[in-house]
Amino acid sequence: MTIRIGNAPCSWGVEFPDDPRNPPWRNVLRECAQAGYKGIELGPVGFMPEDPAVLADALAENELELIGGVVFRAFHDRAQWDNVLDGAVRTCKALVAHGAQHLVLIDSISPRRAPTAGRAADAEQMDAAEWAAFRDRIAHVARIGAEDYGLTVGIHAHAAGFIDFEPELERLLDEVPEDILKICFDTGHHSYAGFDPVAFMRRHIDRISYMHFKDIDPAVKAAAIANGTGFYEACGQGIFCNLGQGDVDFASVRQILLDHGFSGWCTVEQDCDPTLDVSPVTDARANREYLQSIGF
Repeated sequence: MTIRIGNAPCSWGVEFPDDPRNPPWRNVLRECAQAGYKGIELGPVGFMPEDPAVLADALAENELELIGGVVFRAFHDRAQWDNVLDGAVRTCKALVAHGAQHLVLIDSISPRRAPTAGRAADAEQMDAAEWAAFRDRIAHVARIGAEDYGLTVGIHAHAAGFIDFEPELERLLDEVPEDILKICFDTGHHSYAGFDPVAFMRRHIDRISYMHFKDIDPAVKAAAIANGTGFYEACGQGIFCNLGQGDVDFASVRQILLDHGFSGWCTVEQDCDPTLDVSPVTDARANREYLQSIGF
C-alpha cells in the first residue's frame, strides 16, 4: 500500500481560471515542488495551459505528476448546464492527456446556500423535482468521466453548495451508481458542515477513492456560522488553518486509510484569499512536514 501526498492550486488562492489575482501557473508548480510534493491537481480548467505539450514539459521540469482535476461549477443551476458540460469535457481531456486519474465534481456556491454554510438546520432544500434534475446532471457528468474517459469520478461536498451536508451527500450516493460515482472526501468541508469526518470515513471508506486534506479552525468556524459569514470571507478569516492546528483528527484519518489498505493520492487543499499577506509555499511546506510527522 502506498499513500502519496499532493497539493492543489487552491492552496495558492486559485479558485477561478481568469481571476486577475491568480499567481502565475509556473510559480505554483515550482513552489509546490519546493514544498516537498510530488503531485499537483490541475486547478480550474484554463488556469494551466490546455496545450498538453506545454504543461507536460513544466510538470516534468518540476518532477510533478498531475493527480486530477475539479469541475467546480453550478450543477444546481440548469441555466448553466452548458457551462458545466464545457468545464467537465475540457477537464476530462486535460486529465487523460497527462495520465491523471481523478475527476472531482463539486456543486459550486449558490446564493441560496451561501448564508447558511455550516448550518444544516437552516439551509434551503430543493424540492423533489429540482433535486431529481440536479442529481441527474451530476450522474450525467459522472458517466461521461467514467465511461467516456476512463477516469475515477468522485463527488466532493462543499460549503455553500447543494451537496454540503452529510445527509445530502449520502442521499446522492444512494441514488447514483457506485460504478460511476465514488467519493472525493474532503475532511475540512465535512467539519465545516457540522459533521464528523472520521465517523463518515468509517462508514463509507469502501467508496472513498480520493482524499482532500483540509483542516478547520474551530473558533473561526464557530464565528462564521454564528455570523452567517460567506464562504470566501471565511477563507479570508483563516477558517482553513494549517493541518494539525484545527479540529480534524488526522491521526485517525490516517489509521482508517491504513486499516482499509487505501492506496493512491491524498491532496492537501488549504483554500486561501490571494489578496492577503500570506505565504502559500510556507503553509504548503508546513502542511507537508506535519503529515510526515504523523506518518504520511
